[in-house]
Amino acid sequence: MNYDFSKLKSEGERIKDRFKQEVASLRTGRANPVMVEDLLVESYGAKTPLKHLAAIGAEDARTLRITPWDASVVKDIESAIIASNLGVQPIADKQSIRISMPALTEDRRKALVKTLSAKLEESRISLRQERDKIWKDIQDKEKNGEIPEDYKFRFKDELQKNIDKISAELEEMAKKKEQEIMS
Repeated sequence: MNYDFSKLKSEGERIKDRFKQEVASLRTGRANPVMVEDLLVESYGAKTPLKHLAAIGAEDARTLRITPWDASVVKDIESAIIASNLGVQPIADKQSIRISMPALTEDRRKALVKTLSAKLEESRISLRQERDKIWKDIQDKEKNGEIPEDYKFRFKDELQKNIDKISAELEEMAKKKEQEIMS
């Protein structure tokens, strides 16, 4: 008799993907298009992600170039970047916008690590909630006589092994990002 942990595995992947996306948007001093691609820009009467309005590329390690497909939205994009909390100053010309990444100060690095820790904790909470749902399902099946009691505890151990594996992967991603931030 086996319990189907596929829902946990797919939820675990979703949690890891979301964490990876959130972590990628943390600025490490290197220019990375991911930092701005989901920035919402007020254009054509609607809020649109920047990646749908422009090509975003890294000119060098510290500079991003944003080239809109329609030059009339340059000012809108510039306004959205200024309004965002990225800590960068855009420089616009007629066809594109350049963003130079300033070097990170020690205080900013510590603040980023703190934000990273908060995002890691959010992911852990989501994982624990998923674990609790599955554990409740296992207990309900045991109460309804669908599985014997000794299987319930075997499934609980297997559940915890899966949770520990996903948690370790989240920790590893956070550790790599922290090293990137602090170097």
